[in-house]
Amino acid sequence: MITNQSILLNDIVSQREGHIVSDMGGEKVMLSIDNGKYYNLGETGGVIWDVIKEPVSVNKIITTLLSNYQIDQEECEEQVITFLLHLFEEGLIEITNKGR
Repeated sequence: MITNQSILLNDIVSQREGHIVSDMGGEKVMLSIDNGKYYNLGETGGVIWDVIKEPVSVNKIITTLLSNYQIDQEECEEQVITFLLHLFEEGLIEITNKGR
């Protein structure tokens, strides 16, 4: 697995198959069948997880969050990219790099 992955705003992100996801008290929790780990995605992470059900650009994820939450765009971009990198490192998502 690539460990030096970077994510750009025009990259396309999507869920990988093999996860059981459930809503628990407004937060998404997930079991990865591949690695046997549980994840608490939280409320905002759950929104991101729903958005990336189909391949979507990082920009689209950020636009969705900016329309739902009061957050500075730069802070949103930073937090989303950090979250996506974590998901990628855990093998939960796929990233298609555009224009590289």
